[in-house]
Amino acid sequence: MMILLYLMFCLWSTSIATNKRISKPNIVLFMADDLGIGDLGCYGNTTLRTPNIDILAKRGIKLTQHIAASPLCTPSRAAFLTGRYPVRSGMASLHHVGVFLFSASSGGLPTEEITFARLLQQEGYTTALIGKWHLGINCHSNDDYCHHPLNHGFNYFYGFPVNNIRDCKPEHGSVFQRGIKMYSPTILQITGLALISLGVLHYLGLLRISHRVLGFFILMAAVLIGILLFFFYNFRYLNCFLMRNYSIIQQPWSYKNLTQRFTEEAKRFIRRNTDAPFLLFLSYPQVHTALFASQLFRGKSKHGLYGDAVEEMDWSIGGKATNWEGGIRVPGLLYWPGVLNPDISIDEPTSNMDVFPTIVKLAGAQLPHDRIIDGRDLMPLLQGIAVFSKHEFLFHYCNAYLNAVRWHPRNSKSIWKAFFFTPKFSPEGANGCFESHVCFCHGNFVTYHDPPLLFDLSKDPEEKHPLTPETESDFYEILHTIQQAMSDHTQSLMAVPNQLSLGNIMWKPWLQPCCSSFLKFCYCNHEP
Repeated sequence: MMILLYLMFCLWSTSIATNKRISKPNIVLFMADDLGIGDLGCYGNTTLRTPNIDILAKRGIKLTQHIAASPLCTPSRAAFLTGRYPVRSGMASLHHVGVFLFSASSGGLPTEEITFARLLQQEGYTTALIGKWHLGINCHSNDDYCHHPLNHGFNYFYGFPVNNIRDCKPEHGSVFQRGIKMYSPTILQITGLALISLGVLHYLGLLRISHRVLGFFILMAAVLIGILLFFFYNFRYLNCFLMRNYSIIQQPWSYKNLTQRFTEEAKRFIRRNTDAPFLLFLSYPQVHTALFASQLFRGKSKHGLYGDAVEEMDWSIGGKATNWEGGIRVPGLLYWPGVLNPDISIDEPTSNMDVFPTIVKLAGAQLPHDRIIDGRDLMPLLQGIAVFSKHEFLFHYCNAYLNAVRWHPRNSKSIWKAFFFTPKFSPEGANGCFESHVCFCHGNFVTYHDPPLLFDLSKDPEEKHPLTPETESDFYEILHTIQQAMSDHTQSLMAVPNQLSLGNIMWKPWLQPCCSSFLKFCYCNHEP
């Protein structure tokens, strides 16, 4: 039996004892959304109870320098499934919005990208995704499903195609409120100035505008505002729905016993596939907002609803949006009795992209030769065959912008990390971008550093004390090595269509999935 428990990227890979095809182990991947490395008991938390996860950590291997390829959902999931930096597949935004917000967007994981699910499917595996997808649905119509999980190597899907945000839960506010407050005054000012300017030009006789034309533009503006108000008021009905394969079964979804429903689906899938190799990816929407916990777990932890949600997620198993360590360093636990030694901690840098080559090789499949795979096979490190990580350098992107580089020299215990820019937190003095909900990645929203900020994470994991030429004798040599690696990396990138362009992420009514009709606000409930 092989279990790789991978939290935030929680990989649980098993080979069931009754399955005699040990050469093709059954693989179960657990992913918990927005779960940080300090949130679990096995990583030192003393107030959140995660006993089942802690047992797996004790019986398996714990990764202490495990890094997500992005601090945001959509690009990080793309990297996890493909083993590639999201910028290579066009799943990294050049604009402010770095994730898919609407079910009726046309962007998504490109069909030419190869997921580990597709490669395992070709090796005879039955594959399933239960939980959150967040990598697009349709391209040209509301039923072409070009980005759907079933078009990327999964035989079965039960879960959310988009995201679990606070707009999905009544009375939990909206992620759009701050954006509306930020941009509404500017839009109103521009509109007002335009109307005043047109009025002045018309009065002076420099531009003749008929009242009919002016009325038409005012009517169109009113209709557009009405559509936007309708959309945001009904966001939950249009975007927060539950699917089984290609069918919508609950729109909007109900949070009641949601984790238990995912767990029961996972158990049924395993029972259906005990006689053949399978891949199960159980992707929890917890503990991303909107937070939820069933009645059994509500009020039980010492950390409010967030703690309740973590503890419920732990029951099922047995720093948001920045490249500071709190935003990308995540738990990683791996368990395989008889193959991996128990109670081992590995302090070498690893990445969520490493899951791709690791399980592809375990399944007996070949890695693609027509593209760069940035992930590295973990098995030599896990089995003690290798002492050092194959990642000498890791590159940290803020959307499509190269934000920082991590360097772990083979002959040193130091882990150097250089930031080329850092986000401006708001309000001033805060430890996050609360006024804009998430931190942005370019322009006036960041501070550029020349020379880059340099930290030694082996001595300063909280990144509180930037090094200087006075405090680090090799300061410039370290930066030179990092900048050379950055140059080599950027030269390996190829231009690809951006899936998170404004045109691809905007809401398109003709792509809107709807299980009833717009007159019924798309409401339906086919869940037993």
